[in-house]
Amino acid sequence: MLEGAELLNNGELNKQGLEMTESIYFTDVEKGEENKLVDFVLVWEEKPSDPQWSVNKTKREIFLQNLEAEGLELESEECGGGNALRFIKIHAPMEVLRRYAEILKIRMPIKKFSADMLHSESAEGAEMLEFKLTQLDGTTKEQVGSMIRIPLFSDVHDELKSWFEKFQEPFYPSEAIFNRSNSQFTAVYSRDKDYLFNHNDSKFFSPATRSGILEFLLKRKRFSEDPEDDFAFGISKLISDGAYLAFYPLHDGGIHTEGSQRKLLYDEWASLKKFWKYQPLDAVRDYYGVKMGLYFAWLGYYTFMLIPPSIVGIFCFLYGVLTYSTDIPIKEICDGAMGNTTMCPICDEFCDFWSLRDSCKMTQAKYFFDNGTTVFFAVFMSLWAVIFLEFWKRYSAEITHRWDVFGYDPEEEHPRPEYLVELRDVEERTINFITQTSEPKPPFWKMKLPGILISWTSVMMFVMLALITVIAIILYRMSMVAALAAVNDSTIKSNWSLFISMTGAAINLVLILIFNYIYEFLAIWLTEKELHRTQTGFDNALTLKIYLFQFVNYYASIFYIAFVKGQFVGTPNEYTRFMSWRQEECSPGGCFIELCIQLAIMWKVFNLVKLAGWKNEETGKEEVTPQYIKDFKLVEWGHQGLFYEYLEMVLQYGFITIFVCAFPLAPFFAFCNNVLELRLDAKKILVQHRRPIAQKVQSIGVWMDIMETLGRISIITNAFIIALTSEFIPKAVYRGFYSQDGSLTGYVNYTLSYFDPMDIDRTSHVNLTLAPELCRYPDYKFAPWEADKYTNNAQFWHIWFARLLFVVIFENLVACTIMAMRLAIPDISSNLKYRIRREAYITKEIIIRTERLKKDGKVRGKSGSAPVLNSPDLRTEGETSSTQRRNAGADGVSGGGGLERSSSTGDVQLILKDEEGQA
Repeated sequence: MLEGAELLNNGELNKQGLEMTESIYFTDVEKGEENKLVDFVLVWEEKPSDPQWSVNKTKREIFLQNLEAEGLELESEECGGGNALRFIKIHAPMEVLRRYAEILKIRMPIKKFSADMLHSESAEGAEMLEFKLTQLDGTTKEQVGSMIRIPLFSDVHDELKSWFEKFQEPFYPSEAIFNRSNSQFTAVYSRDKDYLFNHNDSKFFSPATRSGILEFLLKRKRFSEDPEDDFAFGISKLISDGAYLAFYPLHDGGIHTEGSQRKLLYDEWASLKKFWKYQPLDAVRDYYGVKMGLYFAWLGYYTFMLIPPSIVGIFCFLYGVLTYSTDIPIKEICDGAMGNTTMCPICDEFCDFWSLRDSCKMTQAKYFFDNGTTVFFAVFMSLWAVIFLEFWKRYSAEITHRWDVFGYDPEEEHPRPEYLVELRDVEERTINFITQTSEPKPPFWKMKLPGILISWTSVMMFVMLALITVIAIILYRMSMVAALAAVNDSTIKSNWSLFISMTGAAINLVLILIFNYIYEFLAIWLTEKELHRTQTGFDNALTLKIYLFQFVNYYASIFYIAFVKGQFVGTPNEYTRFMSWRQEECSPGGCFIELCIQLAIMWKVFNLVKLAGWKNEETGKEEVTPQYIKDFKLVEWGHQGLFYEYLEMVLQYGFITIFVCAFPLAPFFAFCNNVLELRLDAKKILVQHRRPIAQKVQSIGVWMDIMETLGRISIITNAFIIALTSEFIPKAVYRGFYSQDGSLTGYVNYTLSYFDPMDIDRTSHVNLTLAPELCRYPDYKFAPWEADKYTNNAQFWHIWFARLLFVVIFENLVACTIMAMRLAIPDISSNLKYRIRREAYITKEIIIRTERLKKDGKVRGKSGSAPVLNSPDLRTEGETSSTQRRNAGADGVSGGGGLERSSSTGDVQLILKDEEGQA
């Protein structure tokens, strides 16, 4: 009976999987015809009651006609069940993909040729050519060093390399999703060089490539026959007008659909059980595109590089834990006579005289993080930040070369439709140097400069507002001390510090959320006014604005604790006040431990949030619903989807570089957080979001510049944290100049000054009824019985001189070391440079040899010419296309500039020409 039920369930699952697999293809397919994969889906709602219904219907009809005229195949589906939703499934035939792969100059993998196939006479001789082409079958990988072998050294090198490869074996993902031997030569696609490419392979165009081509078409097709309406084009405009609800590429199945790439990624990439394995980055790139793949490559590399600082940070922390019992200042405070020292009140109204022994626990906790290893760790992290970025450049170069975006110029991108809308009234045109297409030229003095000025003045105004918010919170905390003096509630009075901190933090959080919400919309509007031509330029400018604001929002309070709090409190006889409120003093353990505690709480909360966000959503069964309907129910990813992922990680990077010496465990907490972050992000994208549209980028963009800037800032901040907030400098000065035996015996007494309670600031309202004869406070001042009482003594100036000297030496020493390291570590490895040159040579050699065989009649070329972009032939080493293009005209407008509208295809961007130059 159980076996029968099990078989029934298996049969249902197989049937369910089959139905869901079929839903990613067209349903109306003639007998004998191949399945037509659904590349994109358009969704709209049938609402006859809408006043704009007839207008939107006309727009949709014209738009779909233009798509069909381009060669795309469409199929309409209804949701059923009385639902008004309508779905248009779009399939791109091979001819359309090939045409636009050439127009967009997409690099595609070429066939694997053998030397025998191309063997013939050459200027260099047959033997020389055969030697150069022996690797064309793709079965082996030639290395530079393989030509010259050094006895013993080469053997040891090969043995170590073999051992390292064996060590890596358990960390590789399943071979079903990760192919280590996947290394193919590529060339810019050209239809008149079709012998280079294997069009018969159903996977010749990856899902990401198909997605990018379809998006290019959908964003540029017209939906109006009115010739005066220059900007009636693009799916984005149709969605904003309400004609469509959404457009998205289709997932290739559910997370449990057997044989789907989505299931493979879910099992091998998004599973927390596989956290210790490498990511299948090639599969991620093929499914989601280069931009998504590059983010996860960076996140994985960043997480891996956190291992060394995590180990060193744990070692520094353990050193403090194991040696705190031998620390002389801790002994003097907790067990010695100095523990009985009476300290002056640290605040008005509530605070009374207190014993130094009360700070024993906080002093012990402080030593865990502020000990003899603090300076070493600060230097280590400054150098680590440089090594991290320099080796990322090398790793990034390897990845971008493998993914065919190495040397990709953003100027090759076509203008954003929003950019063209902003310039709809501009008549002046220019020719893009890269693409040789005609584009509107924004007037610098009339549009470009005013937009930039308005944008950045607004940004600076909001940054100042964020700083004012921090100052307001500080004033609130100071004023609440006086306000709570009038409250008679004993519970509040006994917990006044906790009450003020919690309410201040809550107000700060609310203001941050409000500012973030407002600023996000404002930043997008301001960036539009800057008239960025490409999506890459727009994203970089928007990133810089939002990060600058977030930097102030997140770091301002920590900067205040590290460098301001407790530095300007004055002396007990005359406290420094602001608007009659006394400046905040550090807690008994000092401001260093406050900074450490704040960072520790932040990391703990981050990790708990990640754990709470990990929900087990795996079920053995999925609802039998067509894939295009299930995808519509998912959350849209959008162009800014990765922005917030990068933002979170780069803010984290700032914390572990700028303030790391105050909390050595930060890299370890960041590592634990990122292990969860990586798999959680992967799961979130696969399960909760529609499939993002593939985007092409060369690098992580402006985030690299931001991290380099943070690295420079971290040198300064770590130097000042050690000099001002840590006790490293006072202890070093005491050991070197004031200690009788070179130890820290008597150091606590050295750091405390004497004060007569009768001289206390009268505005403090301190109860002097039970005041001692003398109290102590942490500073370097003359005693009340000396002539210049309560003024700076010689030790004060000595320590400040040592602090400034340390900052200068630390910064210059680290800066010089960093410069030397950057010069020693090239951005591109010599091996990669060799491979790039060799691949360019081999690709050209294949073309030369095959063209010669075609000329001799040994290879048949495919008839028919390719439509070409209105630009001259730009030949590079890696470009294989030799299609002749017509001159665009001397003025750049005649000849059908590339941004003019083509009435035959409804395309606002391109005019395609045949060999006779006819539109």
